[in-house]
Amino acid sequence: MNPSSEILLAVSHVSKQYASHQALSDVSISVARGQIYGLLGPNGAGKTSLIRIINQITAPDTGEVRLNGEKLQAKHIENIGYLPEERGLYKKMKVAEQVLYLARLKGLSRAEATRRIKYWFEKFEMQAWEHKKVEELSKGMQQKVQFITTVIHSPELIILDEPFSGFDPINANLIRDELLDLKNKGATIIFSTHRMDTVEELCDSIALIDRSKKILEGTKKEVKSKYRTHTFEVICQGDLSHFSYPFDRLGLTDEGYTKIDIKQTTDPKPNAILQELIEQGVVVYEFKEKMPSMNDVFMAAIRQTH
Repeated sequence: MNPSSEILLAVSHVSKQYASHQALSDVSISVARGQIYGLLGPNGAGKTSLIRIINQITAPDTGEVRLNGEKLQAKHIENIGYLPEERGLYKKMKVAEQVLYLARLKGLSRAEATRRIKYWFEKFEMQAWEHKKVEELSKGMQQKVQFITTVIHSPELIILDEPFSGFDPINANLIRDELLDLKNKGATIIFSTHRMDTVEELCDSIALIDRSKKILEGTKKEVKSKYRTHTFEVICQGDLSHFSYPFDRLGLTDEGYTKIDIKQTTDPKPNAILQELIEQGVVVYEFKEKMPSMNDVFMAAIRQTH
């Protein structure tokens, strides 16, 4: 976490137990304003329990949550938008009436809510569905309605639990683009997901929770650096028979060049590796460190705790 970043949400030493099940154990996270923050972990790890506490659906047994430096209070509900994994809309209610009702609950006047409904329905090309009942909508259309109800009051903190679950690729891309747009407009976004490609693409920082405990937190750059394997991928052409560094030959590229992996067990010295290749007359077309993917980080961190 950049020490100069302004912290919007601070979760400090939160624990939660349900009967004999320990859902959260002394969990602390810090979410900087304007970030997209990924909350990761296996099923049952405690992610949804933490999200429910931040949304004041349940209370922690110990610890506290602060928003903008203030201990979380009922008034903060207007500053938060929440899209739960288990979607829930009133099936018999007309779409626009439902969005209006939920917008009013978040503190918008009728006139302002009506104006914003018009904006969002035009943006998502949903004008023809305003007076339909929710049950008449496809699942994807219902999810778009629920997304609108989550963000219509312009919350400074948006919390999404598995936001892309059930979306087809077109609507998933639509929601992804909206999240990036909301971030650019100043929103802070937390989302829980199992999709590492989404984390790779969208997240600035992540926290990994496993078996009720936080086991990793930081920016993507920080966590990837922590799990570096010091492996360098080289695409080259020439005689490697006298090359002193151990390497794995991966085959040939489409152009017929040799592709190798060089893994260092100690502090890597890429300049020395590259210099030796050049001194031996090997032509180097590409030389780069293979940084771990977020999926690699996830799997390695989980393995360490099991």
